[in-house]
Amino acid sequence: MAMEFTDQNFDQEVLKADKPTLVDFWAPWCGPCQMMGPIIDQLATEMGDKAKVGKINVDENSEIASKYGVMSIPSIKIFKGGQVVAEFVGVQNLDGLKEALNKA
Repeated sequence: MAMEFTDQNFDQEVLKADKPTLVDFWAPWCGPCQMMGPIIDQLATEMGDKAKVGKINVDENSEIASKYGVMSIPSIKIFKGGQVVAEFVGVQNLDGLKEALNKA
């Protein structure tokens, strides 16, 4: 199951993480985001301890979304060492995200 990231825990859980971390920027009213939900949860399960996988609700956590220039959702960013190393916008498939996380 994917983690829930917030403005409050983002620094600790994402930027200071000791492994690659995928963040799905989403909102409950966004149809394509709803399609991504099960894919993100499946990715979290398959990656296990190799990477962190989570979601951040942009309506409730606008500070982080604004800081990283999220203009359209779903927007997926992979962080490593506190930096964005890969970005995707729109619905993505499981294999593509898994490959990007493994490369990070």
